[in-house]
Amino acid sequence: MTEDKRQSRRLIAGIDVGSTTTKVVAVDEDTREILYSNYKRHNADQVQSVIDGLRRLAEEFPGLSLRLAMTGSGAKTIAEALHLPFVQEVVANSLVLREQYPQVRTAIELGGQDAKIIFFRWEKESNSLNVSDMRMNGTCAGGTGAFIDEAASILKVPVEEFDRLAAEGKSVFDISGRCGVYAKTDIQPLINQGVPRSDLALSALHAIAKQTIGGLAQGLEIKKPVAFEGGPLTFNRTLVRVFAERLDLKKEDIILPEHPEIIVAYGAALSVPELFDKTGKSRTDGSGEGSEAPGELCAALAWANRHQVAELIITGRGGGSMEDLWAFNDERVARAIYDPAIP
Repeated sequence: MTEDKRQSRRLIAGIDVGSTTTKVVAVDEDTREILYSNYKRHNADQVQSVIDGLRRLAEEFPGLSLRLAMTGSGAKTIAEALHLPFVQEVVANSLVLREQYPQVRTAIELGGQDAKIIFFRWEKESNSLNVSDMRMNGTCAGGTGAFIDEAASILKVPVEEFDRLAAEGKSVFDISGRCGVYAKTDIQPLINQGVPRSDLALSALHAIAKQTIGGLAQGLEIKKPVAFEGGPLTFNRTLVRVFAERLDLKKEDIILPEHPEIIVAYGAALSVPELFDKTGKSRTDGSGEGSEAPGELCAALAWANRHQVAELIITGRGGGSMEDLWAFNDERVARAIYDPAIP
């Protein structure tokens, strides 16, 4: 690529600060191509990991300006301090899946200390894929990457070799996936009985799948095809096989995104032109005042519904003159408030 072409590129970037790792992605805004990515454990120093990520972006693309958004459980306060846009993880995730995998009906994402299931439905009226529900674990890290770390520690195997060990397993034993403490209580007696470590590693992955399916889905149907995302499902492909067995998934029912470990950071990057203007202001913001107010409100509501940016939309004004409030008497606004699939 010539220097002129490189300099003319419009770049967007996303930083996903999770519970144990920070992911950085830079994307060509026009082609959506990932030009750079980095996945690294932050060892509980989330702020420094963001500083390092920004430094690496500057080194990778010297002299180029870019627009950036942040996401993840550890990103909101950092984004506020840096005056950067923040996008919720589920929104970032769904942006990628709806654009690149419109056939998806369920997404299972496992992180370092959290787990999510996102449920999608196809809306005939809008001819689009929308998020219908989402489930996430609570404060306990059972059924996540932290559980794999704990199981690897109990079995005295490097976490990088855990998947290989589990792939060699032949038998499955009952292990609690709810908590690492309970897992140790279950695993240690089996070690004392001489159960092969490979069987115990495989059993730990079955415990994660069981906890995710039973604990998070809570009776909601996990419809096919299913996308598998996040670091634990990227680096432990035996875990994907275990989920497939328990959910009775065939090969065509399984979606493995090209970069599942950085998909949320990628979605944050894609959200920049979708969700924010060039100043970083959300496209759902409207003044609610003046003659343009009804049109602004209708456009913002339609846009929010189309992109499924929230689980609840609240539209209101906090006082003002009768003229300022008049937009809410406009029939177009009333219909726009009534129409969205989002409550």
